[in-house]
Amino acid sequence: MALLPILCYPDPRLHTVAKPVQAADARIRQLVADMLETMYDANGIGLAATQVDVHERVVVIDTSEERDQPMVLINPEIVWASEDKQLNDEGCLSVPGIYDGVERSTAVRVTALDEHGQSRTIEAEGLLSVCIQHEMDHLLGKVFVEYLSPLKRNRIKTKMLKSRRDPVRA
Repeated sequence: MALLPILCYPDPRLHTVAKPVQAADARIRQLVADMLETMYDANGIGLAATQVDVHERVVVIDTSEERDQPMVLINPEIVWASEDKQLNDEGCLSVPGIYDGVERSTAVRVTALDEHGQSRTIEAEGLLSVCIQHEMDHLLGKVFVEYLSPLKRNRIKTKMLKSRRDPVRA
């Protein structure tokens, strides 16, 4: 396994739309293992392949307290989303240190393949639902800050660019 570099907003590669995975083969299983190691090392609860500059429809998630229940979603599709919405504070490994409110469906049903190519359907609510929607946005080339006002988005962009230039971070 290997730690992968995580792209940081406003890197234009974060806006690349991911292509479907053709086969859950050894290459994809290695990508999944590397993504899980990267996510755990960064103390995240979800990571999309887009964030590690691999533009294929792969997501890893672990919202468990013990960090021992990894979930792999290959070619995920939301087949149902509740009409009920809720505002939640979200953060992102690609936008470190920034948290803000995003309104999302309170529950979703998702179909996907696991790392062995087995089809699965997941019913999710609460944090898992939010995480799935957030990570699937990455596969569409969308970062959570795009839900925010242009003013907030520009402030975040400026802060992210400044933190890259300044080697001493607060």
